[in-house]
Amino acid sequence: MAAPSADDIRELHEKYAPSAEAFDLVFTHCKIVWSIAEQLIAVSDCVVDADLVRAGCLLHDIGVYRLYDRDGELDQQNYVRHGVLGHEILLKEGFPEELCRFCSCHTGVGLTKQDVERQRLPLPPADYLAISAEEQLVMYADKFHSKTTPPKFVTADSYATYVSRFGDDKVAAFHSLRNTFGAPDLTELAAGHQHALA
Repeated sequence: MAAPSADDIRELHEKYAPSAEAFDLVFTHCKIVWSIAEQLIAVSDCVVDADLVRAGCLLHDIGVYRLYDRDGELDQQNYVRHGVLGHEILLKEGFPEELCRFCSCHTGVGLTKQDVERQRLPLPPADYLAISAEEQLVMYADKFHSKTTPPKFVTADSYATYVSRFGDDKVAAFHSLRNTFGAPDLTELAAGHQHALA
C-alpha cells in the first residue's frame, strides 16, 4: 500500500478542521508525534514501514475535529471518541483499513472491550488495540505530547504515572512499549516548539 503524501494529509486536515486554531493545534501535534516516532525508529531495533508510520502519525488525530462545537469548544466529555470518529472520516475518504486503524487504535495504551464496558466509555463495545509494530509505534509516540492548553511534552516517567490510574495492566503495557521502542529525548523538540516538558 502506498502511503499518502504529507501534502495530501495536510489537505485532509484543512478540509476537516473547523477553524485555523483547531488545525494548528491538531496538525502541529500530529507532526510532533511523527518527529518523535522518527527519533524512536532511529534509536531502536524495531523494523517498521517508516512511510506507513509517518502517515499514521499525521492522520491519527483527524477525528478530533469532529468534536468541536459551533463556538470552537472541544467536547472533552466525549474526547475518547476521537479515534472512532477519525476511523469513520478516513473510511469515508476511501482510505484502507490499514490506515483507518491508526485512528481507532491509538487511545491510551489500547482499549479492550472490557475497558469500554467497565468504564462505560461512549464507544461501541470492541477491542481498540494496536497490533502491528507500526500501530504500536504511533500509539506510543503519541503519549509524549499532549494537546492540553497550553500543549506540552510528557516524559516516559510522567506518562507511566498518569496511566497507572487505569490499572497495573496499562502500566505494564506502557513499559513493554518502552522496552521495545526506547524513550525519546524530548528536550530539543520542547525547546523548538516552546512547549513545556512535564
